[in-house]
Amino acid sequence: MISFLLKTLVAHVLGDFVFQPDHWIIDKQQKKAKSKFLYFHIIIHAAALLILLQLDSRYWLAFLIIPISHYLIDIIKINLEKSINSRFLFALDQIAHLSVIIGLGSFYYPELINFNFELSNNVLFLLLNILLITYGVAVLIKVIMSKWDLPEDSDSDSLSKAGKYIGMLERLFVFSFVLMAEWQAIGFLIAAKSVFRFGDLSRAKDRKLTEYILIGTLLSFGLAILVGFVYKNMLTLI
Repeated sequence: MISFLLKTLVAHVLGDFVFQPDHWIIDKQQKKAKSKFLYFHIIIHAAALLILLQLDSRYWLAFLIIPISHYLIDIIKINLEKSINSRFLFALDQIAHLSVIIGLGSFYYPELINFNFELSNNVLFLLLNILLITYGVAVLIKVIMSKWDLPEDSDSDSLSKAGKYIGMLERLFVFSFVLMAEWQAIGFLIAAKSVFRFGDLSRAKDRKLTEYILIGTLLSFGLAILVGFVYKNMLTLI
């Protein structure tokens, strides 16, 4: 089953991302079912599938279902592009394609599918810590920093919620580095952030903003390191 899934997933990635130029996508969006590139796209998917599965007659159903379902899913996606958020639609599109592949995998290898599963304590504890360093710490930092109200720290000139997501990503990196004991990587991350923040930190008149940024950064890194330490030491007790 693993071999089947890997081969069909490789075929999917080749067809959807590697061998689909941007002008094909644009043409499909404009002409929909009348676009010749839509059919070229499906042919490439089918060809990749046939090559990777080595024309194995056992998978004749997959050779039919995957290209046909891909065509139908793409048609639905193209017609919904003006009414649904593009990022959400992209996610739904990929989930639909992957569901077909996984469904075929379970059809061909039903004995390997087990729907009775239970999350282990280790997985749950890891999930808890990831939620803490992303959303939990973000709320805590916001509460701590709320005592200072700086008009120059307005979000009007930045991407929507960019600071929040940057903070989440940096804490996830720090948490991972703590688990791997890669302390130099944490230092590199701090240095990299300082370089990107140099424009804000170099303005002498904005001393308050400089201090505000430093406090927020140190809180973010410090709390991520703390959570990482707690996780590593508590893991043996779970």
